Amino acid sequence: MIWIFLGAPGAGKGTQAERLQRDFGFVQVSTGELLREAMRAGTELGNRVQGYITRGELVPDDLVAGVLIERLTWGETGNGVILDGFPRTVRQAEILEQILAKHCWQLCAVLYLDVPEEVVLLRLGGRRNCPQCGANYHVVALPPKVAGRCDRCGGELVVRPDDTPEAIRKRLEVFHQQTEPLVAFYSGKRLLERIDASGEVDEVYQAVKSVVSRRWRQCLAEG
Repeated sequence: MIWIFLGAPGAGKGTQAERLQRDFGFVQVSTGELLREAMRAGTELGNRVQGYITRGELVPDDLVAGVLIERLTWGETGNGVILDGFPRTVRQAEILEQILAKHCWQLCAVLYLDVPEEVVLLRLGGRRNCPQCGANYHVVALPPKVAGRCDRCGGELVVRPDDTPEAIRKRLEVFHQQTEPLVAFYSGKRLLERIDASGEVDEVYQAVKSVVSRRWRQCLAEG
């Protein structure tokens, strides 16, 4: 079973996916993290991806799809897979349909975390990342125990290149131009579930959990 999370940068997709992973036994597959792992490893793919991420631009479809197929084919899938960060465009959604059909994987629902732009700017501006172990923090919502230091490994926390003010504005522009059409695409297929993600994390999760429980029962019934 496949689940898709849609939403602007900072909508909380990763946070909500982590909770579903805990409660439902799903496995979160973040294409952003997969690409960052490639960059940290210094592979040829990672070096190609680096330029796009730093500029706040979308990584080309062929690069993202290749990494995703490899992960879904050979990695742990649990009771289902949550896709975080893919698809971002209608073209990627069409590519994903071909991938799912080829492997007989079932798309249960597309959860659209809807959040105002001003909330996105506040959330992203406070994010911090540990380049050593990949842990994520927020100066207000999820601060480390020691300011500027990772709780896991003690590494120095940094602002990710794609969380600078210039990159944030570019990412939002790209989202509105290329990703929002997915809302109409999946609405037409009756797969979209719109969720108000502007509230507190726990409040949003209750709405997410309710939708997933309902859709999961439907998928199981359909086989």
